[in-house]
Amino acid sequence: MAKINRLSQLDLNQHYSYADYMTWQLDDMIELIKGKIMLMSPAPNVIHQSISVNFTRLLANHFRHKPCKVFAAPFDVRLYDRKKSVLTSQDIHTVVQPDLCVICNPELLDSQGCNGAPDWIIEILSKGNAKREMKLKYEIYQESGVTEYWLVYPEEQAIYQFVLNDERQYRLKHMYANDDIAVPHLFPDLQLDVNEIFEL
Repeated sequence: MAKINRLSQLDLNQHYSYADYMTWQLDDMIELIKGKIMLMSPAPNVIHQSISVNFTRLLANHFRHKPCKVFAAPFDVRLYDRKKSVLTSQDIHTVVQPDLCVICNPELLDSQGCNGAPDWIIEILSKGNAKREMKLKYEIYQESGVTEYWLVYPEEQAIYQFVLNDERQYRLKHMYANDDIAVPHLFPDLQLDVNEIFEL
């Protein structure tokens, strides 16, 4: 079988699995959404990276010496319907790289990343990924059982906090901006100064 090291060798209309994904040696950053290849945005801009670094620092400090672990992109997260048990690589068709995620169950972690839904995912929007984060990933994270999902809007300096309800559907719990203190639903002892998150 020919080695895949260029995106042009793949059929973007075909469905692939995580087993396929693992054999590719691409320079392009991609995600697999329900079997379809999705190109990731070009390298994030300064504002995106500043927000990511601020979040990483604040979360890493909070979760230090605690069971939950923080991971920043690039970090593979394999997702599937939460009603199913852990699947083999051939049966997994969604692999995403969230900007940040918090994982409290160590059994989900292996040498390749996370096999199952993180507890909390944070995605920072950019012009190239807004539609994907707002629709595709919203639906996938909800379906796979990511309990808490934050969408971060750099231009507006705002954060939308979604939490799964009893029907396992996301509801908008809070919108944070300006001088607010953002508090994760899952970790009420963590208080994040919104101004500090958006600080350059």
